[in-house]
Amino acid sequence: MTPINILIVDDREENIIALEALIERNDVRLMSTTSPNEGLKIAWENQIAIALVDVQMPEMDGFEFASMLKANPRTKDILIIFVTAISTESKYAVKGFTAGAVDYLYKPLDPYITAAKVDSFIQLSRGQMEIKNKNEELENYALVVKNSADIICTVDAQNLRILSINPAVEKILQYHPDEVKGKSIMSLSVLEDQLAFKNNLNDLLIENKSLASFECRFETFDKRQTWVECRASYRNKIIFLNISDISPQKSYTEQLIKSKELAEYGKKVKETFLANMSHELRTPINGILGITALLKNTPLDSQQKNMIELLGTSSQSLLGVVNDVLDISKIEAGKFSIVRKPDNIHSIIKSVYDLLKFKTDEKDIQLVLEIAPDVPKSILVDSLRINQIMMNLLSNAIKFTDRGHIKLTITILQKHLDRVKLKFSVEDTGIGISSNKLNRIFDSFEQAEDDTSSKYGGTGLGLTIVKKLVELKGGELTVSSQIGKGSIFNFTNWFTLAAEKPEVKPVEKINPKTLPPLTGLRILIVEDNVVNQYLLSKILKDWDVNIDVVDNGKKAIDMLKEKDFDIILMDTHMPEMNGYETAKAIRMNFDEPKRSTPIISLSAASFEHEKQEAILSGMNDVLAKPFQSKDLYQKIQKLLKIKEKV
Repeated sequence: MTPINILIVDDREENIIALEALIERNDVRLMSTTSPNEGLKIAWENQIAIALVDVQMPEMDGFEFASMLKANPRTKDILIIFVTAISTESKYAVKGFTAGAVDYLYKPLDPYITAAKVDSFIQLSRGQMEIKNKNEELENYALVVKNSADIICTVDAQNLRILSINPAVEKILQYHPDEVKGKSIMSLSVLEDQLAFKNNLNDLLIENKSLASFECRFETFDKRQTWVECRASYRNKIIFLNISDISPQKSYTEQLIKSKELAEYGKKVKETFLANMSHELRTPINGILGITALLKNTPLDSQQKNMIELLGTSSQSLLGVVNDVLDISKIEAGKFSIVRKPDNIHSIIKSVYDLLKFKTDEKDIQLVLEIAPDVPKSILVDSLRINQIMMNLLSNAIKFTDRGHIKLTITILQKHLDRVKLKFSVEDTGIGISSNKLNRIFDSFEQAEDDTSSKYGGTGLGLTIVKKLVELKGGELTVSSQIGKGSIFNFTNWFTLAAEKPEVKPVEKINPKTLPPLTGLRILIVEDNVVNQYLLSKILKDWDVNIDVVDNGKKAIDMLKEKDFDIILMDTHMPEMNGYETAKAIRMNFDEPKRSTPIISLSAASFEHEKQEAILSGMNDVLAKPFQSKDLYQKIQKLLKIKEKV
């Protein structure tokens, strides 16, 4: 039971203590004060039911206090009981009742009378609160019925005449409510549907169902037909009907055949689009990969070799994202096929291991590769897809592991003639996945937790593609995990043995040109991608630039508080705090001249609205990835000239 709030106002503390002792109980909450002004404040801020008020007080007497309570809509319903030691003459009683009091308690207080009176008023207050709540509830129901988009009506179960109906009948059927009251509900239905309508209502009454739902046609005032759904219930000889206009849904159903034809046509258009997109996106990226491969075969020092390796890694990463999106679309369109050719599975897995080893080294975690000695080297395999599966599984493990190890093992489960069943297992000691989220991780664009994308990045497509690829290959993907202990992903599939594939010889290499130095320039790089950090650092150091590197917007804000920079190069898509938010924070929260530090957005965004968003957030210019170093150089020069003029 909710406690009743009782306010005691008396200028003498001992009187308050005496009253509290007399009326204290579990179902009341006592609030007290010696100041009438403080009492008014308490009454305003709390839902007070009863106020015990001393009549004689120095700064404001009880009659004035009561009048002020009654004058305020928020406190006018408080039951006021005066506590007084003055004469019991009728003139004082009249004055008190005129001020708004409901009773008097006379000092010295009789414990029994005091407790009895307070108890009766507590009961009265509870009754008033219940009545008020019921009235509010009824008003809310009435408001809902009145403003409902559906027709809501009551019907006499004996003669099926309408007893009450809400205004929605005018909107749906163009009848005023008074025009249909007293008429049979049957008269609203079209002639052909009246018998079925009546039978449905009879079934409700005879079989004593709790609810009946059916569709029929009603006739509007202007003789049009409209489809409605009726939901009927029966109680105390009254039928309650909720009637919804479903004409739009019916019209939609009639369009399904046309929609199906359009969908089939759209499917063909989509397939053509995917084919074009596959060409338009992959061709330039493959060009980058090809040039990178050529550069690897030219004479290079160790630093240049590292740059070329990272260039290849970055291009592969970009190609991977593009391929992910296109692959999901192709798989869902049923246009994806697996092409198996003889290849060295040891080399494929080793190349994946080598490619990702630097990531684990950066995170100071161990990457272990164990290929059982009896695993054959040459098998019929779609090398691109097996590489894609293992890259996704390992990259995922690296992303969510900050300590311990990641272990990739390949073993033989079964052999049969020229076929072998291999098990690829990726084990990590990462954050783990809760059991109720294990199925969710394989859904497109989904993560195990709602904040995973903001914390760790990623599209949520990796595991979806892995699962679909595994199924297309006729294999099986399983996962087991424990929160805080890590996860194990197992991929098993049958492979056919093949003759060993001959090795391809590498080709030879050429020296790149450098741009003039920008000596003494101070630049802050805000980039979460390690490869892009390295590339930008290398380019800028070659120009004799002083640089600082951070991997998210929050760190950029902190760095800018400590140091001054001539220019900020900022990625837009970063975890924790993205580039747009960071640029806005710099423009709003810093004083000059830091507030006006030029910012160049370095983003893979190719859409015009994303470029506009960068400018609107406070960035000075946009340079889309991938870019050439000379383009970055020119933009830096341009912004420096603008800054020098200011």
